[in-house]
Amino acid sequence: MTFLPMGRRALLTGTAGTVAAATLPAPVAAKPAAQGGLLDGLSPRPGLPERLPVEDPSRILLSNGWLFQEGDIVSPLPVTHDETYTNAKAGNARGAAAMEYDDSDWASVTVPHDWASAQGFVETANVSQGYRPRGIGWYRRTLRLDPADRGKKLELYFGAIATVATIWINGSVVARNFSGYNAVQVDLTPFARFGDELNVIAIRVDATAMEGWWYEGAGLYRHVWLAKRAPVAIVTDGVHCDPRRGSDGRWQVPVSVALESIAREPASATVMVDLLDPAGRIVGSARGQAELQPLGAAQVALSLPVVEPQRWSIETPALYTVRVATDAPGGGDERRIAIGFRTIRFDANEGFFLNDKAVKLKGVCLHQDHAGVGVAVPDALLAWRLQRMKDTGVNAIRCSHNAQAPEFYQLCDRMGFVVMDENRIFNPAPENMAQLEWLVRAHRNHPSIILWSVFNEEPMQGTEAGVEMVRRMAARVHALDDSRPVTAAMNGSFYDPQNVSSVVDVMGFNYYQGDYDKFHALNPAKPSSSSEDTSAFMTRGAYATDKAAHVMSSMDTEAAPWGATHRDAWAEIAKRRFIAGGFVWTGFDYHGEPTPFTWPTIASFFGILDLCGFPKTAYDIHRAHWIDSEPVVGVAPHWTWPGREGQPIELLVTSNAERVRVVLNGRMVGEQPVDRIMGNAFTVPYAPGKLEAIALKGGREVARAMHETAGPAVALRLTPARRQMLGDNEDVVPVTIDAVDAQGRHVPTENRMTRFSVEGATLIGVGNGDPNSHESEKAPQRSLFNGLAQMLVQAGEGRGKVTVAASAEGLRPARLVIDRVAAAPRAQVAVTPTGAFILGWRRSKSFAAAPDPSLAPPPNDNNSWDFTRSGSAATPEAGPSFRLYRATLPVRRRVVAQGGTLGFARIEGRATVYVDGRQVATKRDFAAGPLEATVPAGAKIVAVLVEAQPGARSGLTGAVRLAPR
Repeated sequence: MTFLPMGRRALLTGTAGTVAAATLPAPVAAKPAAQGGLLDGLSPRPGLPERLPVEDPSRILLSNGWLFQEGDIVSPLPVTHDETYTNAKAGNARGAAAMEYDDSDWASVTVPHDWASAQGFVETANVSQGYRPRGIGWYRRTLRLDPADRGKKLELYFGAIATVATIWINGSVVARNFSGYNAVQVDLTPFARFGDELNVIAIRVDATAMEGWWYEGAGLYRHVWLAKRAPVAIVTDGVHCDPRRGSDGRWQVPVSVALESIAREPASATVMVDLLDPAGRIVGSARGQAELQPLGAAQVALSLPVVEPQRWSIETPALYTVRVATDAPGGGDERRIAIGFRTIRFDANEGFFLNDKAVKLKGVCLHQDHAGVGVAVPDALLAWRLQRMKDTGVNAIRCSHNAQAPEFYQLCDRMGFVVMDENRIFNPAPENMAQLEWLVRAHRNHPSIILWSVFNEEPMQGTEAGVEMVRRMAARVHALDDSRPVTAAMNGSFYDPQNVSSVVDVMGFNYYQGDYDKFHALNPAKPSSSSEDTSAFMTRGAYATDKAAHVMSSMDTEAAPWGATHRDAWAEIAKRRFIAGGFVWTGFDYHGEPTPFTWPTIASFFGILDLCGFPKTAYDIHRAHWIDSEPVVGVAPHWTWPGREGQPIELLVTSNAERVRVVLNGRMVGEQPVDRIMGNAFTVPYAPGKLEAIALKGGREVARAMHETAGPAVALRLTPARRQMLGDNEDVVPVTIDAVDAQGRHVPTENRMTRFSVEGATLIGVGNGDPNSHESEKAPQRSLFNGLAQMLVQAGEGRGKVTVAASAEGLRPARLVIDRVAAAPRAQVAVTPTGAFILGWRRSKSFAAAPDPSLAPPPNDNNSWDFTRSGSAATPEAGPSFRLYRATLPVRRRVVAQGGTLGFARIEGRATVYVDGRQVATKRDFAAGPLEATVPAGAKIVAVLVEAQPGARSGLTGAVRLAPR
């Protein structure tokens, strides 16, 4: 399920006990007169998440039924001639890719799945990957296709696989992919089997390959889908429908539709396109025709004129829908694609314009991982993360340094973000160019995307070769999408005789803020933006640097040598109109790249928010910088400093108002005109009590932030991100754990271990935002870190209650009830029953009389006996006939040790079953029917003698399943 958060920021209402909402409340607007300090924005939001519309209704999720084995499984080398001969043939993969491989003791997993997120931290593992071993793993999935699916175009779609993947279907290699960030599409159609003849998907994933210098995860970490389409179908990512405004001011939606046919005969297809406005009304239509040869392709181009459409913007992201449908023999196909009417322009002197209005890009760079789940981020959690960015005032996101999940772009369209979409590998060789082309085709309809970035910080950026590489990549991007500029994130070489700034549309500075003016003076016609800036360090909840303990102050005083503090970096961007905006490194902390430290630090310090989405001081700093729609104020640090009575405490107060006043225990400490960018400094002797920062406009209070001195912790508190969740097996609610004193005040210094239990849902991950913690992110416990920890709770199915409990030694436990609202789960491909299936058989010629059941093909004889499969019937003979079927029993450890049962779903004709030469079962009638046979322990060979009536079909026409006793 993909989700869109509803509502805006809500107030922290105090201690949380049982939360149960029986109705769906309307979204509540923010109330800026009070904020919750460290817990700001984390209190429960009203309402349920909104489901994203389905773009391709032919797709069905393939999330369940996967088996996983960590570690490589080396395929045995063929030795005999028979083994060597069959090894070279289609459908005869060996080892874990073989259809009959014994996976009975593999773990059952649900995808998305990141196996590295469950690993412990190992000092000898790669520092940039967060000291987590990644290794090699295998996935297998048995798939039953309905006979009604014959003749359809069948496609497997993997959102992404980390990292190098080889995919087999029914023992044949069907795809090899070398990047962990692009989607992988597999045409299942020519390999498919139907009914009781089952399909086996096997995937080897090598996650030792590293594309980045951050935590990249491991495995099938995005959604997997099965598409079932008509014989004449719309190609995946085959619709291009990004609106255009002409020089005369009139709008058109050019629609290009790519079709493909697997039909056996020439086909004529009608393409029908409707444009629906945000209210669902049809406001334009067009029709086209295509002629397709068998296994051929065609393109249909149409255009829809639109009069005065509603504009898509950051504040009002109005979305239209282009509905494309086909009508052809064998059925139709459909896509529903969200689009937005907006214009974008980068000006060399004035910056970025959206709908002809100057907009400063208030951006962040984002990696794709979260505490507890690694890169396998559920859709609902992704929506929550993006809402946290909205709360911060972010209007732009850079995909660093790779494509994100499809749901990310849909959410950005709907929530009102503009996006710099970034290519991963800088290389125009065919394989890498194909990944770039996929990126553009897959995302070019999204109104949120305003820039294509072809690289990040490449050493060849100042060379002739680098220029030639960018020229080719930019040309390919423009050929696929002529509406958006191309950029590159450069970290030097701007003034070299050969450098890529000369061949991109928009200059992207990674840091080098001292060069903005010089570059602009030398290149007055080149638009410019900060593609990456800041790289400041903060440990959430810590207010003094202790480098020996790998702790960085959150008072915005620490930054990387190449970067700047949050305030200094934005100051340089804000004062230059010609700089379109900036992208802070980073919006969230992320696993890996533990700069400026190494072991035992396992995560970054760069985020405005920590790994769990808890705010650092940078959150309030940037809210003051970026939010214009409401008054805000924040104050750091907290106000619980036992033992420091009378000592001066340096305060940082941030606001977007006119003046700010500091009050301690009802007495005004001072008042200053607001410095919106650098904040306001106050020095206050510490005295326990209530510290308040009051924002003023026109002499009137418009916002207030407050910290109270906390006493010793006496109890835990649980605060859910939402009071309700969908009972659809997918929805996820983050739950905040903190400790409170006897008066219910948050204790920001508490760090004790807390333990959890969840009923009615699943605990899928935990975290606390500590970049130095080595605690498990999967165990039902987590230490508080500077007062906070997080649980990720994933819903079960149906209506009910989710009960969450937390306990800690010496503290009163907390209990929370979340209402689980009934919601139909998204359609899932059914899970095929476990067991081993005999798929391949050798079948003798037809005999007029019953042959000796011990008869077998001679060694190295690959010609005198047929190769056949379960589910296939033998050709009828004019007279009585006998055929012998032979197969090696699949090796299943339990069956080998204890024996088992061989179940024939359907045999046509009389049949006698022999196991290792001993008769074990007989079917005495000719009519089609099942048969069950006992298999003794250690058995190896099965033979079936089938007798057919004259002119009648015969054979093993159903599945053959071996199960343990």
